[in-house]
Amino acid sequence: MLALQLTLTGLQAGALYALTAVGFSLIFGSTRVFHFAHGATFTLAAYLFYAVEAAGYGFVPGLITSFAGAIIFGLAIDWFIYRPIQRDEGSFFTVFVASFGIGIVVQNLIGIIFGRSFVTITSPLTRSRELLEGVYVAPLAGIAFVVALVCLGALGIFLRSTFTGKGLRALSDDPELVRVFGLSPRRLSAAAFVIGSALVVPSAIFTSMSTGLNPAIGHHIMLISLAATIVGGIGSIPGTMIAAFIFGLAENLSLLWFEPQWSEAVVFAILFAAIIARPSGLVAKSAAH
Repeated sequence: MLALQLTLTGLQAGALYALTAVGFSLIFGSTRVFHFAHGATFTLAAYLFYAVEAAGYGFVPGLITSFAGAIIFGLAIDWFIYRPIQRDEGSFFTVFVASFGIGIVVQNLIGIIFGRSFVTITSPLTRSRELLEGVYVAPLAGIAFVVALVCLGALGIFLRSTFTGKGLRALSDDPELVRVFGLSPRRLSAAAFVIGSALVVPSAIFTSMSTGLNPAIGHHIMLISLAATIVGGIGSIPGTMIAAFIFGLAENLSLLWFEPQWSEAVVFAILFAAIIARPSGLVAKSAAH
C-alpha cells in the first residue's frame, strides 16, 4: 500500500513539475534564452497568491494576481534584461549569469518581505481521505492532476493548431523563415514568455496549498525543470512532459528505499544516466515536431 500511496503522490508531483518544466522548455526551445529566472517566476507567483489569500481576499483574486504577476515578471525580464544583452551581442553565458542573478535577487527580496520559514495555505481540499485501506489522498491532489493535464493538453492543441503556435515551434529553427511568413520573432518571443510564465501559476498555487512554500523553493523547481528539459530532449515539449512525470514518480518512490534528503540525488542520478544512454533526449526535437 505504501508503494501505491507514493505512486499517487508521485503522479501529482509529476503533473505539477510538468507544467513548470514545459514552460521553461517552451521559452528555451523558442528563444534559445536560458531563462534560469523561471524558478523565480514560480516563487513570485506562489507568494503573490499566498499574500492575497492571507489578506482574506479569496481564491479568485489570488489566482488573477498570481497570473498577472507571473506574466508581467516574465515579460519585464525579456524586455529589460535579455533583449538589451542580446542587442549588444551578449553571449549565451552572459544571459545565463543575468538570469541566475535575477533569481537570487527575487529569492532574497521574498525572504525579506515574507521571512524564510515555510508558509502554507490551509484548505478543506488539502485534508486527506482514505481512498483504499492504508491509502490516503487529498481532493487537491486529484484537482491538481486534472488541471495540469488540461493545461498541457490545451498547450499542445495551441502549438499544433494555431498560426502563433506553429510560429513558436519554428522560431528556434529559423527566425528569418518566420519573418517570411509575416510573423515577428520579437512578438513570438514575447508570446513564449507569456505562455511559459503563465504555465507556472497552477503549479505554484497547488504547491502553496499542499507542500507549502519558502523563498528557496524556486531553486528546486528550476533544477527539476532543467533536468526534465535535458532528459526529455531540448525543445521537445512531449519529451519534457514525460521526463517531468518520471522525476515526480522517482522522487516519491525513492522514499521506499532512501531517506527524503536523498530524493534530489535520485533525480540527478537519472539525469546522468539519461545523458549517457540517450544524449539527444527521450523524444528528439525532430520527432516531436
